[in-house]
Amino acid sequence: MLKSLRLITLFTLFALVAGCAAKTAPVAEKEVCNPAALTVQKDITVDTEVADSGVEPLDPELEETPSDSGVLTPEEEKALRTSNGVYFNLDEHDTKEVQQYFGFFTHKARKTFDRWLKRSEPFLPYVRQVLSENNMPQDLAMLPFAESGYNAWAYSRVGAAGMWQFMPYTGRKFGLRVDWWIDERRDPYESTKAAVEYLKVLHDMFGDWYLALAAYNAGEGKIGRALKKTGCKDFFELTKNNHKLSRRARLRTETKNYVPKFIAISKIFKNLDELGFTNIDWNNGLQVETVKVPGGTDLLALAKACGMKWSEFHKLNPHFRRQVSPPNAVINAYLPERVMASAADYLESPNSRPFAGYKRYKIRNGDSWYRIARRYGVPVAVLKSVNNHKSNIIRPGQHIMIPGKGSSKSLYASKTSNTRRTAQSRANYRVRKGDSLWSIASRYKVSVTTLKRANGLYNSRLKIGQKLFIPDNNALSSARSVAKAENVKQQMVKYRVRRGDNLWKIARRFGVKVSSLMEWNSLNSKSILRPGDRINVYVQ
Repeated sequence: MLKSLRLITLFTLFALVAGCAAKTAPVAEKEVCNPAALTVQKDITVDTEVADSGVEPLDPELEETPSDSGVLTPEEEKALRTSNGVYFNLDEHDTKEVQQYFGFFTHKARKTFDRWLKRSEPFLPYVRQVLSENNMPQDLAMLPFAESGYNAWAYSRVGAAGMWQFMPYTGRKFGLRVDWWIDERRDPYESTKAAVEYLKVLHDMFGDWYLALAAYNAGEGKIGRALKKTGCKDFFELTKNNHKLSRRARLRTETKNYVPKFIAISKIFKNLDELGFTNIDWNNGLQVETVKVPGGTDLLALAKACGMKWSEFHKLNPHFRRQVSPPNAVINAYLPERVMASAADYLESPNSRPFAGYKRYKIRNGDSWYRIARRYGVPVAVLKSVNNHKSNIIRPGQHIMIPGKGSSKSLYASKTSNTRRTAQSRANYRVRKGDSLWSIASRYKVSVTTLKRANGLYNSRLKIGQKLFIPDNNALSSARSVAKAENVKQQMVKYRVRRGDNLWKIARRFGVKVSSLMEWNSLNSKSILRPGDRINVYVQ
């Protein structure tokens, strides 16, 4: 009896171990059996649940395996049989699986595919540009459809993230930062460059794009061992001989279907008009500029300084996992060109980095927001906001950020000085009934000639409602005093503003600070520049 009981216990333990192994196998396979990846994944999952807003699961259609293609229309049959790929011989591989995925995305999952197309518009031009720069097949721009539906916010159940669905270990291997502060797998630009590098490595390794794609899904180790054991030379031959491999060495169904799914998506994309889908608007790509954000920058404040809501800023910058940039690191942020002058003005201010001494704190048993706030002298509202947390519930083991300088004003408050208010009103004077150049010049103590030059006027005619820039007579002497204080020999240039110019562009062109331009010309970040305006620029 005792012997039977021991056997039952051993059998139960064996079953539990086997169950755990089966559960974690997909992670290890995607990570080429790298144990570090499993540890990192656990950390990422916990942090995501705690305070990382905007995280989304993969669309279920990405994991569905269609059983048949359904009845295709004559137009769909023609699109399926047609191939105009340059690098991929898509017409040579019209397998049953390709037809099934083709029918699935044109019928049952049609609305989802339409949504993917719209979601891809901001990023497709950039992806194709990077592929071109690296002499890579343009068809590879279809890969994020197969991976995430072009969703930069997507996380899979095993911890892959972003448009290109990098695992933590692989992402770091190709230069992406993945930690509590930043997840660059969600950065559409950095992750695209990393994915192209990874695909180049895989193609060099296997000499075949279909095998490279299979390895992108399953890991190069898995594909390499399967080729060696079967003696196969290409992906389609390998899938036909998959049954000859041991159960552990076989390709999973997801990997066997991965290339056919990619081919089906490519065929659909090349025939959008014929298949009745809304075509891609190639002019809808994101028009953003890159700004370097120093460590400890209040990102919520940066967004407000640029006139943006946090949701707008975060949509352009999904890689930030907190509302403060990480310590001791300069991180890229992406902003519309129109706000670059405001961003530069804010980042040059020492007030932009109020969290220089913040620390990462692990919540203990018995902790609450109130107790932590009282212990560190930081208001509860600030703690919650900095950690993207609305709930009152916190759990032991979670991590939060504690600002080093506890202050109820730690979130950005706009500080408009009297000088700036004056400059703004001067820069946006609207002509009223009875105004003349002489009366306006007299009111603001400038000459008529100066007023005309400042506004690009060639005669004295004014219209009611017309906006004028009123220059400050003190600007020139102020700029000269700055140059004298810095003991630098500078020369003044009267720059004529061109169409499309803004303060940030002009500052970059002459290698000066935006704040200096503002001081020399009595402007602020909201001042309006018009083509033909002349501004003072001091260059060495």
